[in-house]
Amino acid sequence: MAVDSPFVSRCCATFVVLSFLLMAGAASAQVPLTEISHDDFTNTTSMHETEVEPASWAFGATIVTVFQVGRFNDGGASDIGFATSQDHGTTWTHGRLPGITKLEGTGTYDRASDTNVTYNTKFKVWLAESLALLESGGAHGQAVLVSSSKDGITWNNPVLVSDAGRNGFYDKPWIGCDNTSTSPFYGNCYMAWDDFSLGDQLEMSTSTDGGTTWSAKKTTSGNNFGTGGIPLVQPNGTVIVPAGDQFLSSIIAFRSTDGGNTWSAPKTVSTISEHGVAGSMRAPALPAAAMDAGGKAFVVWADCRFRTRCASNDIVMSTSTDGVTWSAVTRVPIDLATSTVDHFTPGFSILGGGANAHLALTYDFFNVSNCGSNCKLNTGYTTSPNGGATWTKAKVLTFGMNTSWLPGTTSGQMAGDYQTTTFSAQKVHGTFPKAKAPTGSTFDEAMNTNATGLAPAAEEEAVLSSAHDKPVSHYHSDIPKRTRPYHDDLGRD
Repeated sequence: MAVDSPFVSRCCATFVVLSFLLMAGAASAQVPLTEISHDDFTNTTSMHETEVEPASWAFGATIVTVFQVGRFNDGGASDIGFATSQDHGTTWTHGRLPGITKLEGTGTYDRASDTNVTYNTKFKVWLAESLALLESGGAHGQAVLVSSSKDGITWNNPVLVSDAGRNGFYDKPWIGCDNTSTSPFYGNCYMAWDDFSLGDQLEMSTSTDGGTTWSAKKTTSGNNFGTGGIPLVQPNGTVIVPAGDQFLSSIIAFRSTDGGNTWSAPKTVSTISEHGVAGSMRAPALPAAAMDAGGKAFVVWADCRFRTRCASNDIVMSTSTDGVTWSAVTRVPIDLATSTVDHFTPGFSILGGGANAHLALTYDFFNVSNCGSNCKLNTGYTTSPNGGATWTKAKVLTFGMNTSWLPGTTSGQMAGDYQTTTFSAQKVHGTFPKAKAPTGSTFDEAMNTNATGLAPAAEEEAVLSSAHDKPVSHYHSDIPKRTRPYHDDLGRD
């Protein structure tokens, strides 16, 4: 990591780095937070009060965040919750999505999971997808659903995108829409998910009417496998879908150039070199992804290739303008590559495009990667004003959460397989769970956001660069290679 500002001397650069390291280990959060939702379910079959795995989107003055409420140990939650602000994050309204679960009271499914949200500008509608689970035969993803709303507060009962059938097992759905008015496929929305019963086969569906109806599911041209696909739509209508492969051993990407009628076989973006996160944390190296205004796709994930003996993870990044050819992997310079800090579970968003694109990154971290049974979970934030060329000193959003304060799952203690950040009024709002010590068997894990929007960095604030950092020789993961398709709620990671 280097300090690239020409106005900073070597002495000052050293001071900047040392100050940052002290800050990253600080015993207090640096940003005031607002609790925007809490779990008010009382059923005895899941864990309360727990809220995990947020996703968010912003349009106009409205920010909508969705997440799991009342987590079960072996997969899913009592329902999907939402928190919505109609004034750029100043005030919030929260509630539950109707028509999904029996526990919510108006649905037919047993549990809900894996949610995210977007806005369709052509049809002027908010769309929140969810994975509906049944318990019969063991908890499993039975259907991909989409709920709609005109204001982000009053939600309709969901429509069915796809049902897994008698023996199917859906996982990791994600929705994205084409919001460029000059695109030949303006208004289309695309859903990606995988079917674990078929070895994590990648599957897609398209809506051309604002999420009211959805096409029959389609596969890639080679019936390929993967998990955690994120549809990103370029201004010309090309859809690029970064994902992990079925073993989470590499990042892949596939695309459609014909409005979702056909999907290419995946290209490899990069291998994944993964440090096993301590603290019994559930922290798979799933990608987060976003697209800038010019159509450049960015994908980020946790990776240890820049660390000697894979001692901890950085957040790393690769980019592409066509979804086929991807840049060399670079390290986000949150701290020195020789530090003890372990970074994982990124949330990522972009404002603008090109050399002036503002990137916002949130992430979880442990100050010491080999913290054993004494791990304290923190959430950090950094930003780049120049498309990732340089980055600001990180800020601490949450700090000091004992991993035992998080709900346990079959794959570890859970804050979420992903987290989220979004721009509203050119300011950043992250959404993340904040946990406190439980009271007896009742947890205290609620959704939070920064109380006021975080301003994007000015060029002179972004003094940290990894331009000269190189991967270590013969880098590789320090965990055993997966030999079965990844699924987070079967303890097979």
